[in-house]
Amino acid sequence: MYYTGIDLHKLTSYLTTVDSTGKIVKQKNIKNVDHNFVQYFDSIPGEHKTTVESTMTWYWLHDLLSTLNIPMVLAHAKYVKAIAYAKVKTDKVDSQTLAQLLRMDYIPEAYKISKDKRVLRDALRARLKIVQRHTSITNSMHLLLAKYNLDDPSNLEGIAQYQYNQLSEVEILLKRQILDLEKQLYPSLIPNEDIQRLLWIPGIGKMNAFNILLEVDDIKRFDNVKNFYSYCRLTPQHVTLLVRANSVHLRTVTNILK
Repeated sequence: MYYTGIDLHKLTSYLTTVDSTGKIVKQKNIKNVDHNFVQYFDSIPGEHKTTVESTMTWYWLHDLLSTLNIPMVLAHAKYVKAIAYAKVKTDKVDSQTLAQLLRMDYIPEAYKISKDKRVLRDALRARLKIVQRHTSITNSMHLLLAKYNLDDPSNLEGIAQYQYNQLSEVEILLKRQILDLEKQLYPSLIPNEDIQRLLWIPGIGKMNAFNILLEVDDIKRFDNVKNFYSYCRLTPQHVTLLVRANSVHLRTVTNILK
């Protein structure tokens, strides 16, 4: 068995392959072109296993390696750094570290969302960023009025009035983008049976239901409800009261998504 650590970047990747004893078999920096990866692994006959950190660009690499029947472990970027801190960090060192951790089965694994939900989840996360920008703009509008102790923006004058109008135009644009993006999600998610079940839970609206479905993906990946609590950042020993208040809803969600 060969173990390959891949330090993935936007345009290039550094690959280090070690054997079962930890000896480096091959190291190479290649451009992110499919046939470069095919050639690299073809040059080392045998079974392969790979790992890459959970950056935002792992989708295409995972799909490519799947066509080559090479399993890929998605390494949790934050926890890998905690395990393997290095004073000298280069692409070569990082890929070698990943390869050795993979060989020793020390990779803290991140969850790989199912392929059919990737685009929907990314779109929903994009919506969240737009919502955050919208909130920032509306806060700026309120602050501008507060500076002059005004409630009506029509009472602003000069540059202050011009600034408020600019903010208002951006606010309208962002609000329209939020609504348009939601409409794009509805046809794919509203008919989903799990979404319909989640909507029966008091307090869970469409966007919350969408978030639960797409962020959880497969509820079976959690061994028990406590693991689900932890994933939801509701650790009992730290927020016991909050967990008790939400335990009914969380258990209901768990049962629905089974």
